[in-house]
Formats: sequence, C-alpha cells, structure tokens
Amino acid sequence: MLPPGPAGLAWGSLGVLAFSFTVVLTRVAVGGFPPLLIGAGRAVVAAALAALALRLTRQRRPSRRQVLRLGVVAAGIVLGFPLLTSYALTTVPAAHGAVVIAVLPAATALAAVLRTGERPGRRFWVCALAGALAAVAFAAAGSGGLGGGLRGADLLLLGAVAAAAVGYAEGGLLARELGPWQTVSWALVLSSPVVLALTAASLAAAPPHATAGQWAAFGYLAVVSMYLGFFAWYRGLAIGPMARVSQVQLLQPVLTIAWAVLLLGEPLTAATVAGGLAVVGCAALAVRTRLSRPAPATDPVPTRPEETD
Repeated sequence: MLPPGPAGLAWGSLGVLAFSFTVVLTRVAVGGFPPLLIGAGRAVVAAALAALALRLTRQRRPSRRQVLRLGVVAAGIVLGFPLLTSYALTTVPAAHGAVVIAVLPAATALAAVLRTGERPGRRFWVCALAGALAAVAFAAAGSGGLGGGLRGADLLLLGAVAAAAVGYAEGGLLARELGPWQTVSWALVLSSPVVLALTAASLAAAPPHATAGQWAAFGYLAVVSMYLGFFAWYRGLAIGPMARVSQVQLLQPVLTIAWAVLLLGEPLTAATVAGGLAVVGCAALAVRTRLSRPAPATDPVPTRPEETD
C-alpha cells in the first residue's frame, strides 16, 4: 500500500488524465449534438451504468442526510459542470475553455478548506495562486490569447468551475463514507429523473445528426468523463489531503492543450511548451506543501456508510 499522501496524488492524477479529454471531446461533440443533449444525455448513460453497478453489488442505500449531500454533488458534477461547459463550448474553442477552467484547482482547494477544515499554510496558497496564474497564461498562449475580454461563454465556464469545485469537495467527503464509485453512482441515480426529462426535451426539439467521431466523443463523455473518471478522482480526494490533491488539476490544461494539438490540429508553440513546464513546476510545489493542521488518521474509504439517520 502507498502511504496516504502519494496514494491520494496517484489516484487524483489518474482522474485528471481521464478528465483532460473532456473539454476537447465536448468541443468535438457539439458539432453533431445539441448542447443540452450532451450535458444531460451523457448523464443518462452514466446513470444507467451506475444503477446497474449498484444493483449488482447490492450497495446499502445512503442515509437521509447523505442523500441531501449527494444532491449537492449531483448539482455540481452531474448537472452544473456538464451543462454549462456544453453551452459555452458551442461558441468558444477547446483551448479557450481550458483558459477559464484552469482556475478550478484553486477553486477546489478553497471549497475543500471551507468544507473540511483543512488548513493549508501560506506557502500552499502562494503555490496554488501561482499555479492558477501559470495555468491561465499557459492555456491563453496555447489558444492565441484570451480573445478580447470576458464574454458570455466565460461566465458559463466560471459557473461550471464553481459547480465542479463544490461537487468535488462534497463528493470527496462522501467518498470517505460511501466509497468513491458508490458516491458518483448514487449522485447519478439521484439526478436521473432530471437528466432524463432534459434529454427527452432535447431529443424532441432537435435530434442529433452526428458523425461516427462525434458519437465516439459523446460515448467517452458519458462513460469516462461522467462516470469512470470519478472512481479515481473521488478516491484521491477521499485519501487526501483534499486541498493538496486538488492541485494535480493544474496538469489538466497542459494535457487538454496537448489533446487539442493531437486531435483537433491546433498549433503547438514554444510559449505553450514553456508555459506547460511552469504549470507542472507549480503543481509539484503545491502538492509537496504540508497542511498546518493535518486531518486525523482514519480509514479514508470505508466500504459501508458510517452515518445514521
């Protein structure tokens, strides 16, 4: 077994790798799918997989209090982030989306501090802020700049960041009680009536006219971005420390730009390479900092709920 710190970072990094394709493949999918169908439809597919997994493994139902907290997770990661990014990426390129989403690690760390009581020291916040600024500069260099100020799509992306940060922090805590894959599975099942209704409305209004590549992108968003990626991500956050593990997300814009180059043919510049190295360096410094008040040593991922009604 890896000790808690490296184990949490390893699982978190695997989740970030899975999520790093999300913006690029969302940009691909919006060419053939309405944004509402991408945001809600992928959750319908993931919810079906989640319901099957929960039934086959006979998981115990969450308590009433846990159901309320799962509602927060669902609002953030099942509804908020997918829907807001899908609409935003109909008007801005994938690399521009990475510019705004680059602030997500700092937002997640802030949500974790407010929710968990973790207390990173001053050095952590300096590294986190430097990493966020470096990530934004890196992604801006990769996309040719921020493009003339704030626009409507940027507000949608910032809303997506806030939703994801809250969903990540609450989900990381619930993963310590329910288990990582159980947490995202219950959140998906809980939100299934809403996403089913939204998907039906989208299909009635505008059926998809997608190519094979766009269907493949939608499939990845549904199975990996919406479901399997959270197995690793929530396990990493549950092991923690949550604020520190969240900083591996600084690598996400680096990977996103790389996939944009490889999959979408966007150009790779020397400034992009230099910015990517700076982001990696800030991430390494942030994850090496210590919390000033470590969380108590407990079993991070129990297999059964610990809360009672």
